[in-house]
Amino acid sequence: MSTAETHDAGPRLKPLSAAIVRDLSVTSNLSGAVRAASHYGMIAIVAALIWLVSTRYGLPWALPLMAVQGYFVAFLFMVVHETAHRTAFDSRALNRVVGNLSAFTIGLPYEYYRLFHWDHHRYTQDPEKDPELIVGPRPKSDTQLAIAYSGLLQVLVRIRLMLRHAITGKVTVPWIPEGRRASIVLEARLYLAGYLLLLVASLALHSAVLLWVWIVPLLAGQLILRPYLYAEHTGCDRTRSAFENTRTTMTGRIMKWFAWNMPYHVEHHAYPTVPFHALPKLNAIVDGHIVYRGRNYRAVTRETWAWFRRQRQAT
Repeated sequence: MSTAETHDAGPRLKPLSAAIVRDLSVTSNLSGAVRAASHYGMIAIVAALIWLVSTRYGLPWALPLMAVQGYFVAFLFMVVHETAHRTAFDSRALNRVVGNLSAFTIGLPYEYYRLFHWDHHRYTQDPEKDPELIVGPRPKSDTQLAIAYSGLLQVLVRIRLMLRHAITGKVTVPWIPEGRRASIVLEARLYLAGYLLLLVASLALHSAVLLWVWIVPLLAGQLILRPYLYAEHTGCDRTRSAFENTRTTMTGRIMKWFAWNMPYHVEHHAYPTVPFHALPKLNAIVDGHIVYRGRNYRAVTRETWAWFRRQRQAT
């Protein structure tokens, strides 16, 4: 069990009434558009600044901006996540378009992730069935632990899997049903074709701009994203209750905004139909029943790192 800040749960929460869940689960094109526009707007602004600074003063002067860009680009994962639930927008078409754009940007095919994430919700914290635990083997040394927290290994694994699907035409992972495997292969091939097209265009134009405003920031941003993702479940109980197998972490408004309110992660797992913009309201209802609550991400990262080390030493 993690030693991150917790408190004893009060009386077991009675299921929320259908009326309350229905009211909280109302999706909004406007809320999704505002959040997506602000997220992509920041990416565009910082990209322009990287280009301006690097061309006028040299690339080294743009490195701090690339680090900032890394946060915004890597956290497009949260857009993929919310659209995969089809709760970012009321429009299914908008969820798919924005979801695929974001998924393409971070190298994580959208429909593949939807199926992966569906099983994660069904089997949260089950080491035999939760895809997040299957694809993320436990580090066996401090070096492996540091690599895991860098996020680079996870990016490599998902890109390698996408390439395998695209090149071999075979999908063998258990969370992809037989009837969906052909579409996952097609999706991987379309994504790969898009990346090759951008590579050819960059070479033809003798431009490395995509490298500095997209690829390098995406990799750098994993240093922020991966500890954030480890905070969601690491060290929590292996039960079926979202109030015991998931952690909500307290954080500031900026992090909540660009993480699409997913720091309210217990609330999300308990009621996955509730869209991002209603999670603060849901938190106000269920907060007293949350078992794992992190004070902040620095504190939780220390605890999750320590938990991994304890697990390694116990085996």
